[in-house]
Amino acid sequence: MLIIRPVAESDLDDLVELAGMASFGLTSLPRDRELLADRIARSSPNFQTEHRKPQGELYIFVMEDMDTAKLVGTSLIVSKVGGFDPFYAFRIESCLNESEHLNIRKEVSFLRLIKEHSGPTEIGGLFLAPTYRKHGAGRLMSLFRFLYMADRRLQFESTVIAEMRGVADEAGYSPFWEALGRHFFDMNYPKADYLSLTDKRFIAELMPRSPIYICLLPKEAQEVIGKVHENTRPALKMLQDEGFRYNHMVDIFDAGPMVARPLNDIRIVKDSVLAVVENITSSPIQSPTSIITNVGKEFRSCLGAVNTTMSGGASIEIGVAKALKLEIGDSIRFGLIRPEGSGR
Repeated sequence: MLIIRPVAESDLDDLVELAGMASFGLTSLPRDRELLADRIARSSPNFQTEHRKPQGELYIFVMEDMDTAKLVGTSLIVSKVGGFDPFYAFRIESCLNESEHLNIRKEVSFLRLIKEHSGPTEIGGLFLAPTYRKHGAGRLMSLFRFLYMADRRLQFESTVIAEMRGVADEAGYSPFWEALGRHFFDMNYPKADYLSLTDKRFIAELMPRSPIYICLLPKEAQEVIGKVHENTRPALKMLQDEGFRYNHMVDIFDAGPMVARPLNDIRIVKDSVLAVVENITSSPIQSPTSIITNVGKEFRSCLGAVNTTMSGGASIEIGVAKALKLEIGDSIRFGLIRPEGSGR
């Protein structure tokens, strides 16, 4: 059984091991023990406090294989981007230039640097050990976050965004960065991306403030603007299935696209059910697989089957009850792992 739970200080060794499996570009899982320890220390207290409004809190979750007691995945939520540490992105805009004398009309696209001090909630940091990328584990590691937010709406913004990893090779070569960022930062993409984890002041100090006309960039750079890394395509498709859409914003380093959706309009949130556990059975339940989270207890989430009772309660299998530490009378929120009728 795989469960999702909040990260703990005792998870540091396993997270370091997971970071060693991650390819370049996952800055939320750096290969830096000290930095990982700092991120755990920032995250852990936020699970113990009921914040009345989002102020940029970090929530790191881990996936644990209960059979081996090993961590096999991680993902995170940032309750609000911006604030004291601004959020930066390029917004793709366009203008229409026209010459009546020459009978020429030309629409020209450009990149405008956005500095956001009061932004939306952001999800990110999704990584699974390669041998666990099957049987719905990836969807569980991603989609449970929306159910977590659904039960804690005051702690998060009304809109959720995700920055998708852009095009870069295993050595960290990014066509977009080489065409633009390197000229202003005088460093390679991996170093700039890493530095942005600890201090973003250098972005405001060095990034050009004037619009950047896309047509003046090399063709190799133009072709990757708004494109995702090959390994990120399944994650993007998963979010698109939930209703996320491209918002014409891209990452300032690799030009990966940003997608967004109001929390209340996300498919699994809209379709989720809040119910009281009325029955725990040792017999298999015949129903489609759902993502199930406990409510009002130390947070846990897992995959399982749920039947609703005539009175609107829930019947769950004993394995789910043990994984989520549930008893009769406890509450759960659940939603189908895939859109109904998707046939996948």
